[in-house]
Amino acid sequence: MSVRTTLKRSAAYAAEAPTSSHLEVPHVDRLDPASGTSRGVSSRPRVLRVSDTVSIAVACGILSAVDASVWNHSTAEAASVGLVFAAVVLPLWFVLAGASGLYRRDEQRADLTVTDDVIPVVVAATLAAWSILVGATLTSSGMPDDLLVGLWAALAVCVLAGRVVARSITRVRPAYVQNTLIVGAGNVGQLLGRKLAQHPELGLRLVGFVDDDPRAMRRDLEDVPVLGTPDAIREIVAVNDVQRVIVAFSNESHDRQLELVHELSDLEVHVDLVPRLFEAIGPSFELHYIEGLPLVALTPRRSTRLARAAKRSMDVVLSATLIALLSPLIAFVAWRVKRGSPGPVFFRQERLGQGMKPFELLKFRTMGVDTDDAPHRAYVERIMDTSESPVGNNLYKLDREDAVTPAGAWLRRTSLDELPQLFNVFRGEMSLVGPRPCLQYECDLFEPHHYDRFLVPAGMTGLWQVTARARTTFREALDLDTAYARNWSLGLDLKLLLRTPFALLRGKGTA
Repeated sequence: MSVRTTLKRSAAYAAEAPTSSHLEVPHVDRLDPASGTSRGVSSRPRVLRVSDTVSIAVACGILSAVDASVWNHSTAEAASVGLVFAAVVLPLWFVLAGASGLYRRDEQRADLTVTDDVIPVVVAATLAAWSILVGATLTSSGMPDDLLVGLWAALAVCVLAGRVVARSITRVRPAYVQNTLIVGAGNVGQLLGRKLAQHPELGLRLVGFVDDDPRAMRRDLEDVPVLGTPDAIREIVAVNDVQRVIVAFSNESHDRQLELVHELSDLEVHVDLVPRLFEAIGPSFELHYIEGLPLVALTPRRSTRLARAAKRSMDVVLSATLIALLSPLIAFVAWRVKRGSPGPVFFRQERLGQGMKPFELLKFRTMGVDTDDAPHRAYVERIMDTSESPVGNNLYKLDREDAVTPAGAWLRRTSLDELPQLFNVFRGEMSLVGPRPCLQYECDLFEPHHYDRFLVPAGMTGLWQVTARARTTFREALDLDTAYARNWSLGLDLKLLLRTPFALLRGKGTA
């Protein structure tokens, strides 16, 4: 079937659907197939394999240089050691990495970060170094222990750094961006479309929706077309060079949606399904089966005294360390705030912590003294609606340029205004990781399940700050805070702490 014929058939399907200006099949710019980039999803693992190969070679080269300088070996001897390391590690690495899914996961998930790689990469580096140690012992070859430790550290650091660069490349270059189609243009489908538009770093380019009875489009999705009905899915995928299809809720029957998924499996596209009751699924869940029927396990998290004590100990040690290390920066910011506008250095405000216990939150002052909070109250109430569009700054955050000081604009952009909260953490009023400390009047907008966020201490960073920052509505932020509180674990805290610097460096809006 020619592209011209396919386009005509897709347009015919659109014409049969309910009348709407969005139901005409538009011209959508596509990636050039001649460039070899039409299947970005399968290209990402190849880029990671190249990255890992280069990183391992660099790690072995570093070890060769260290061997020559520390052990006084000749350049030729040191180079031979590096070549032996590379010859052993490379094939072993790809076996271990393949077994742990270090490449397959990037075909399945668009939101992977280096924090997801830390454990499998460290395990693979450990097994590689251990294999060399065993081989050296069996062959009676002298192998200094510190050289093996250096190999382990160099492999982990170089591979993780290489993967950061590789993913950054694949998510911003057009060659690796995936054309994405959403089946279902109802509330959930449009919410998902908004999230894709707000997070271009995922590398998912929304080309349109498929639905036979779409809702009126949100204001921030008015330019995204409805390309046709599910019956035209094959033509729509072909015409728009779609690599990923996300099936959200639609008016189609269960059998028709299942038939649609089976049809998509023949088209060499990756398919994601939005699960029913997705609001109840937190960041930590397990999938298990009973006679082939998949079940999502929402096991209640029962925090033990030991776990709570470990969280508090981590807060005390890290906050004290950060206060000591960042004291010159804290002093500089305090000087700049004081010099920039009249008034106190710190902004003090009553917030609610664990158990809804009030405490005085500290921030560097970013606005003029006695700024009225009425506009903020009205704005929070308005963006409780998940259909609300972002404001002019493309963020779900009130932009009050008239009230923000020159120094305050810089502090908000870099999130440095949050630094004084380290003292709240040290005093036990907050934690490094937890839900955003909320205001009393915000509780008037809560639904009953949102009060679960008070089961854990409020935090400087958390699930919504890392995943969305100021690109989410107030309602969605509350849902993320609640999901964190219900699924809290030390492992989740560590993961969010590791991801926080990358979220700040991306600079996708203040939280």
